[in-house]
Amino acid sequence: MAIFERLSDLLKANVNDMLDKAEDPEKMVKQIIIDMEAQVNSATQALGAAMGSEKQALKQLESAKAASEDWSKKAKTALLAGNEELAKKALAQKTSVDGDLVQFQAAYDSMSMQVGQLKDQVRQLKSKLEEARMKQNMLIARSKMADAQKSVSTSLNSTDSTSAFTKLDKMEQKVNAKEAEAQAFTEMAGENTSLEDEFEALEQTSAVDDELAKLKAELGIA
Repeated sequence: MAIFERLSDLLKANVNDMLDKAEDPEKMVKQIIIDMEAQVNSATQALGAAMGSEKQALKQLESAKAASEDWSKKAKTALLAGNEELAKKALAQKTSVDGDLVQFQAAYDSMSMQVGQLKDQVRQLKSKLEEARMKQNMLIARSKMADAQKSVSTSLNSTDSTSAFTKLDKMEQKVNAKEAEAQAFTEMAGENTSLEDEFEALEQTSAVDDELAKLKAELGIA
């Protein structure tokens, strides 16, 4: 059946092939399930109709068998009563009914065989439908996974992503430069402080020497 050929093609294809063949793989899979369910329902209805016809054929067959037996009993009754002519008439009716009985039996046998075949086909249809339903969620999950992988890969390889990392590198370089500049100012400030301390110590030493010279002069010490 065409629907099962479509299903077979779908199950054999990988997710990427599905994405190429259909804009929305999920809708595609769901539609296949819907088509299969409709076919199963249709086949089930056909089976029901066939089983109804089989029952009607069986009733006709059983009715013909009963009629044949009834005419046979009447013929026996007529013979026992000594009425051979009436027995012949009963047997003529039986012969006519037996002719119909052969046709009814053939029709019933044919219908019974067809119903058996239909039952097998419906069972196969239902089995395939259940298999398709089990695969449905798996295929949809694989499709979504493929979409996610594609989205992540696209983000990683996009120009915006590369540009963002380039900007971060530049910002890091600026921060490094500012840190180096701050360190340089700190070191320079330390050097200036040390130089001022040396001059201040020198001035203090000079003042002390002057005071010492004055004191020696007052005391007359050479």
